[in-house]
Amino acid sequence: MNRIAESELIITKRDAIYHLDCKPEEIANTIITVGDPDRVSAVSKHFDKIEYKNQHREFVTHTGYIGKKRISCISTGIGTDNIDIVLNELDALVNIDFKTRTIKNKLTSLNIIRVGTSGSLQKDIPVDSFVTSTHGLGIDNLLNFYLQSNNEEEKQLVQSFVTQTQLHQQFAHPYISGASGALLKHFVKDFHQGITVTCPGFYGPQGRVLRLGLANPSLIDNLTRFTFGQHRISNFEMETAGIYGMGKLLGHHCLSLSAIVANRIDKQFSKDGNAVVEKLIQITLQTISDKL
Repeated sequence: MNRIAESELIITKRDAIYHLDCKPEEIANTIITVGDPDRVSAVSKHFDKIEYKNQHREFVTHTGYIGKKRISCISTGIGTDNIDIVLNELDALVNIDFKTRTIKNKLTSLNIIRVGTSGSLQKDIPVDSFVTSTHGLGIDNLLNFYLQSNNEEEKQLVQSFVTQTQLHQQFAHPYISGASGALLKHFVKDFHQGITVTCPGFYGPQGRVLRLGLANPSLIDNLTRFTFGQHRISNFEMETAGIYGMGKLLGHHCLSLSAIVANRIDKQFSKDGNAVVEKLIQITLQTISDKL
């Protein structure tokens, strides 16, 4: 096995991975990711026991138990640039031997579930509802830096997406990855399903206009109208495609769950987004505890 250089895998003096500031024993094999660092405590307050609390920059990690189920909750911050850090470092924590700096012979697959907020792109997916992402479709460019492969349906879906939305030329070429079927099957009841588009920003990349004009003013309408067979775009946000794409390449099981706090078609925003997120957290933890 080739040794990974110090410049490529940064390990701190306390033998922790650099950005997350976690040691291998300080994370569980079932992980909830949240964007907001303050949301980690909103998850871990439901733990029966907390073993570890780590924090470095926007990356906050709490690891503990619900009953006999060990769970970690980690904040990623906003955007797929941070997802690149978090997914690579989580994988390193379980699949790289820090003493020898070599990849382990036996690899571990993590269960990684994103719990976040999102905007609906369909009239029939209202605010205060929940979405399970069947696919993450990225227009942010992250996965284009990695060697990747798609099945024939995924290739056709991306090509159809480019054709229908005209997101090409000056925009990043889209990429797509599917959810883990092993996780998805547990989050069907009371959840809408659809493709989640992951954007590289909150304003222009999601079609919002404040003082700047848009290069693609028809973005929202094109995303809402997009269809491919039985597939349609349900919502968009800023992390899902990165999690799905990185997770697939690294061999982990990933799922993204979204609390819908805005409907971009009806121009509505939730009157109590925190309550909706809290409900989603409780559903997620109960499902993990009972079924995973």
